[in-house]
Amino acid sequence: MTYSHNAPFRADVVGSYLRPAELKQARADFAAGAIDAAALKAVEDRLITELVAKQKAAGLHVITDGEFRRGWWHFDFMWGFNGVDHAAAAHRVAFHDEVTPADTAIVTGRISGENHPFVEHFKFVKQFEDEDTVARQTMPSPAQTRFVLTGNASAYPYDEFYKDDDELTADIVAAYRQVIADLYAAGCRNVQFDDCTWTRLCDKSVRERLGWSDEDALRLQQENLDVINAVIADQPADLAINTHICRGNFHSTWLSSGGYAPVAAKLFGEENVNAYYLEFDDDRSGDFAPLAEVSGDKKVVLGLITSKKPELEDPQTIKARIEEASKYVPLERLCLSTQCGFASTEEGNKLTEEQQWAKIALVQSIAKDVWGE
Repeated sequence: MTYSHNAPFRADVVGSYLRPAELKQARADFAAGAIDAAALKAVEDRLITELVAKQKAAGLHVITDGEFRRGWWHFDFMWGFNGVDHAAAAHRVAFHDEVTPADTAIVTGRISGENHPFVEHFKFVKQFEDEDTVARQTMPSPAQTRFVLTGNASAYPYDEFYKDDDELTADIVAAYRQVIADLYAAGCRNVQFDDCTWTRLCDKSVRERLGWSDEDALRLQQENLDVINAVIADQPADLAINTHICRGNFHSTWLSSGGYAPVAAKLFGEENVNAYYLEFDDDRSGDFAPLAEVSGDKKVVLGLITSKKPELEDPQTIKARIEEASKYVPLERLCLSTQCGFASTEEGNKLTEEQQWAKIALVQSIAKDVWGE
């Protein structure tokens, strides 16, 4: 890392960007067998190089590959583990007004993290770091991976590989630690866990649909916390591990609603990340009061600028909301970002690339006014 600071930054982003039409076509051509892997990679490399230049031109201190080599924010990472494979989902995930494609990840053997493809993906972005930027590697949180794999056990059992879920969880932890160690050796100092597990527990209707009792919800909170903290434990002091807590982001739709209060004590008080990237872009996110549970000197990145809609927010309204949040977390420990990525899946949200960069420019402008940096 050449830049002297690390995430979170006063003006920040979650990390995914709208896929150019050329990239979508190349991925479709590859899936159809019209081009080979080398041809697809050449397109990806060139478009990621252009994207990094745009991020730098926008004044961001963080650069990512925009998740251009993925179809999904989470499954592609899971598929990169040994012992995990792609399968058709037994049930599509129902978002507000839409359902996702029928993809999922399943256990097909003992899980391990050696030779994960994301390490090479990171190395490509790492080469573009300079005195003003840090390369970030995003990935689904360990809790998210555990949630997906255990959730698929009835349709895709794994009892021939694991005697129980505790044994599976131990291998998930070890696999994550292997990937993070390999990323660190490659120069990565900024890892972001993306996580939709906590917010499902904040939405009563989701809990009821999934058949989770209050006792189940408390147990799941502890299981989330344990697997995440086991991965974070004893990591190098100069490695920033942050988390983005999401309510779902697919084609400008959402998965769950509800404020953070039901999970705040565990999530904000006990999860050992450096910072939280939190959605606060509409009424579904609740108020700022749960931020009182943020422990120690952990930072909070306020996702007040929506990535789901093209309209630009009023700067004065955003500044007032930052001031309100500072009643619970000191202003010096707050930052500003978009509420989520612009394309958590390759479909992307319903706005143009020009509107995407206008959102980022708004984040930059407001952050400069509030913090002078």
